[in-house]
Amino acid sequence: MYLRRPGDADAQRRQTLVATDLDRTMIYSRNAFSATAEVPTVCVEHLEGAPLSFMTTAAALRMHTLTQPAAVIPTTTRTIKQFGRIQLPGAPWRYAITSNGGNILVDGVPDMRWRIDIDAQVRASGATLSEVSAELRARIDDSWATKFRIADHLFCYLVVKPKLVPEDFLAEWDSWCQARGWSASQQGRKIYTMPKAVCKSHAVAEVRRRLLESGELSRDAKTLAAGDGALDAEMLRAADSAIRPRHGELEQLNWTSPNLTVTRSSGILAGEEIIDWFIDAAPQLTD
Repeated sequence: MYLRRPGDADAQRRQTLVATDLDRTMIYSRNAFSATAEVPTVCVEHLEGAPLSFMTTAAALRMHTLTQPAAVIPTTTRTIKQFGRIQLPGAPWRYAITSNGGNILVDGVPDMRWRIDIDAQVRASGATLSEVSAELRARIDDSWATKFRIADHLFCYLVVKPKLVPEDFLAEWDSWCQARGWSASQQGRKIYTMPKAVCKSHAVAEVRRRLLESGELSRDAKTLAAGDGALDAEMLRAADSAIRPRHGELEQLNWTSPNLTVTRSSGILAGEEIIDWFIDAAPQLTD
């Protein structure tokens, strides 16, 4: 699946780097469609044989087009295993970022040098995952928190019943975390607890550095980014230009930035609009 190399014909020097979140930005569960009319879709992820995530048919076709002028970097909070379930159009990927920036995959293989450095930064910046996990477990109960998960030995998250989460829980938990080098945010049914050292924008900057060093990316290449959640905000702010959908956590926060475009559409049609925006913004390949 992961075969692209710097010397390949399709890995010429690109003028644009595209770092894009996946869930509710590029791909959508049926519950997140939010389309007022039926639109043709393709399934891009299965879980235990059942279809789970989708793109519009038009978005899937245009994703192939996007990979010609741009170095596309899937950038997700998903774990390595969860990312591996996705059959995103345009693969194979020279680089992909998972675990919210905690892991960089190179031709599908985790870069251990990057991970070792991230682990060292987390240890130096505050509380350990064990300490945070123990405190979080003491604050939740089964009436509203249905799952507790450790992700790639980096961070933890809850799956919750949103309407039953105590009103002050997130603010109080985030306050506890902030004082210890961590943060908390909610995206739909998930509440993430994340070390501040684990950040998508840092990983994107590292991938950009490597692509420049290898000659796969032009020195004056622009970085474009897309995402819908608070964990994407720093990545969007750091990009030359960015776009977010008209839904999700950042929409609820009315989050904006001078470099930011907001889609007209919400739901799965916003994903299609985001890809079109990337294509319009990406110049053609150079020799």
